[in-house]
Amino acid sequence: MPVLVLSAVFASMGCGGSENDAAQRGGQPGRPGGGAGENRSVERPALPTMAVAVEPAARGSISTYYRATASLDPDKQADILARTSGVVKRLVAEEGDRVGTGSVLLHLEDDEYRHRVTLAEVDVDQNSLRYERAQKMVEQGLTSDENYEAARRDLRSAEAALELAQLELSYTDVRAPFTGRVVRRMVDPGQTVSNGTPLYTLADVSRLLARVHVPAREFRSIRPEQPVQLVVTSTGDRLSGRIDLVSPVVDPESGTIKVTVEVTDYPPSTRPGDFVEVSIVTDRHDDSLLVPRVAVVTERGQRSIYVAEGDVARQRMVEVGFEDDQDAEILSGLDDGELVVVQGQRSLRDGQPISILDAIDLDAEEISDSTSDESTAG
Repeated sequence: MPVLVLSAVFASMGCGGSENDAAQRGGQPGRPGGGAGENRSVERPALPTMAVAVEPAARGSISTYYRATASLDPDKQADILARTSGVVKRLVAEEGDRVGTGSVLLHLEDDEYRHRVTLAEVDVDQNSLRYERAQKMVEQGLTSDENYEAARRDLRSAEAALELAQLELSYTDVRAPFTGRVVRRMVDPGQTVSNGTPLYTLADVSRLLARVHVPAREFRSIRPEQPVQLVVTSTGDRLSGRIDLVSPVVDPESGTIKVTVEVTDYPPSTRPGDFVEVSIVTDRHDDSLLVPRVAVVTERGQRSIYVAEGDVARQRMVEVGFEDDQDAEILSGLDDGELVVVQGQRSLRDGQPISILDAIDLDAEEISDSTSDESTAG
């Protein structure tokens, strides 16, 4: 009798366990197909439609540049020195004045030098009379050739002394040796100066020169008259220049060649001494497939772009060639005329639905991010 009761209890426990197991496996008791073998599909949420701007890939020319920083120097600059002694009588030119070749910059007191000229003129007159008398007497045989030659030498010496006195008198008017602008005045009225005293600094700013040192390996790509682009670092002014001189020798210490860039047209805000970034073309590719540089996305060293295919964006891995401030050359991965996403591409995913904007309004922050990504990738 006790054996039969235990058997009934175990049977009841076995039935209850089957229902609990089914519930734990996600099935419902009493329903077919609720077992562990049931298949379920998990769907990902759909990507939202992204508003983007596009531009077609087009053919054009693109160049590579050698960039360096240099200062703008005047074409000519010189310290004007006193060439005789004296007291500064009057200033004619001031700092900032534009002066022409031969223009008087200042006057020194000249009374003493005028007297010297007068004495030298008198000496010339006396020796001229002596020479004339000696010439007549030698023709008449009344004096020797030696006396005649002595009179002639004395006259020439007196004439030379007069020329020297006149030259020293001319030095009392200090003149500009070339056309330019007075950069600095270093004396005041009443100041006594001597031969060699600095008076002014004069600079010819009709053109400005930027001297850069280019690696010798770029020498074959650089030639005189080649156009050059410059940007003034303090103001952002963009200047156009040309290569004026290319040194014929390589600096053995640095392995560079000095290149002189000439700038003849510049705004009043640009002055000698300003620093500029100089960009010299070292190579050029024509008929290249170009896209806006901002369209290229760099992730983990991979370069890609997004192309609009109907109402879907497709990511393309591309090979990039030359790049400048505006464009990037695409060597592979893109065809002519394909629409490249130029705004919104950093938030896109491959296959994401897109809505193309009518107007292109590139975001400055997006351009900055693109440049930052490329720098990180490098």
